[in-house]
Amino acid sequence: MSKNISILIVDDEESVRDSLFNWFVVDGYEVACAGNAKEALFQIESRPFDIVLADIKMPGMDGLEMHRRIKTLNKDAIVIIMTAFASVETAVQALKDGAYDYVTKPFDPDDLSHLIRNATKHIVLKSENELLREKVLSLENVEDIIGKSDAMLKVLKEVESVAQSNSSVIITGESGTGKELIARAIHFNSPRKYFPLVSVHCGALTESLLESELFGHEKGAFTGAMFNRKGRFEMADGGTIFLDEIATISSKMQIELLRVLESKSFVRVGGNKEIKSDFRVICATNKDLKKMVEHGTFREDLYYRLNVVNIHVPPLRERIDDIPLLVNHFIKKYCSDMSKDVLTIEPAALKRLESLEFPGNVRELENMIERAIVIGNNKEIRLKDLPLGSEVSYTSVESLNDLEKKHIQQILAKYDWNISRSSKALQIDRVTLYNKIRKYNLKPE
Repeated sequence: MSKNISILIVDDEESVRDSLFNWFVVDGYEVACAGNAKEALFQIESRPFDIVLADIKMPGMDGLEMHRRIKTLNKDAIVIIMTAFASVETAVQALKDGAYDYVTKPFDPDDLSHLIRNATKHIVLKSENELLREKVLSLENVEDIIGKSDAMLKVLKEVESVAQSNSSVIITGESGTGKELIARAIHFNSPRKYFPLVSVHCGALTESLLESELFGHEKGAFTGAMFNRKGRFEMADGGTIFLDEIATISSKMQIELLRVLESKSFVRVGGNKEIKSDFRVICATNKDLKKMVEHGTFREDLYYRLNVVNIHVPPLRERIDDIPLLVNHFIKKYCSDMSKDVLTIEPAALKRLESLEFPGNVRELENMIERAIVIGNNKEIRLKDLPLGSEVSYTSVESLNDLEKKHIQQILAKYDWNISRSSKALQIDRVTLYNKIRKYNLKPE
C-alpha cells in the first residue's frame, strides 16, 4: 500500500528529519525532507506530495501558517502537525484548519507508522472513490452510441426521457443496429445505475435452460443441479434486466414472464419459497411483435405489459450522416486494440461506404473496418481494402437469415473456427454461436 505514496518531512532539526526519513524509507514510502517552511513550499510547488509531516515550531513561518499555504497549493495533501509543545489550543486550531492529525515529540515509531498507514488508506480509498465516480460518469455518457443524424438524435432524446421512469421498454430494430447499447444507455442514465444491469439472450437458450437462467434453481431440482443458484431476476434486484431476442421465448415462458412482471415475485425451479425482486425490464427484438400477436404466436397481454414505451433504432441506411463518425470510431477502436497508429480513410473509400445498403447495419460496418485494418498496409484505408466484392457479397443475399449465415461463415473462417475468438468478434456468447452453427448447418470449408 505504501508504494508510490510520497511523504515530505519538514523540521528544522536534522536528527528528526534523518530519523523519520529512515523509518519511512524502510516502510517503502517515497520520502523527501525540508529544513524550513520556505524550502518545503518550494518543493511542493515543484511536485505534489501525498502526506506532509510539518513541525509546528520553526524559524520564520510556523507549521500552522505553512499548513494553510500548503492547502492553497495542493488541497488534497494530508498534513500532520508535529510539535514538542503540546497544547489543546494548538491541536484544535490545527484540526480546524484541516490538518489530518496532530502528534507530539518524542515519537513512538510504531504509533507514527500506524498513523501514516491510516493516512495512506485514506488516500487509497479516496482515489478508488474518484475512479468509481469517473466510471459511473463515463457510463452515463455511453460514448459507444455514435450519431448526429436526426434519426439518432431522436433516439437519444427518447432515451433521456424514458431513463428516469421505471416503465418497461421494448427496443426494436434490425439486427446489428445497437439495441443493447440503447438498453445500457437507459439503465446507466437512470436512478438504478448503481445497481446491476443483467442481460439474458433469450434466443440462445432452450426453454428449460431459460427458465433456470431467469428464475434460478434449488439444489437437486434436476440432474446436475449440485448447488442452489440465483436467477437473473434475483440478480437484477434494484437494477435492470435486459431480455434480448424476447420474440423467441416459448408460450410457456411467456406465461411465466407475464406472472413475474405483474407480481415482481417468482419461485426458483425446484423450490417453494416466493422471492421478491425490484427490477426494471427492458426488451429487444428484431421481430414485429404486433404481427406476432395478430398471428397468435406472442401473447397480447404480455405484449402490452412490455410495450409501455417503444424505442425504434433506425437501420444504418436511414442514418447515412452517421457513417463517417462510426468509421472514425471503429478505426480508433481497432487501431488501439492492434497497437497500430491511427489510420485515416481515403475519400473514395468513405464515399463508397456511404452508398451501401448495409443489411447487417452497424455491426456489418464495424466488421468491414476491422478487416480493412487487419489486411491494410498503408497509413490509410483504401477502397481496395474494403470487402466489397464477391468475398462478402452482401447484396446477393435475399433475407436476413441468408446474410447472417454468410457473415457467421466468414467470421468463423477468418478465425480458423476458433469459437471463442469468433463469438467475441460477432459480439455474441459461445452458446449463441453454437446454436447458429447448428441452425445453418455450418461446417469448416
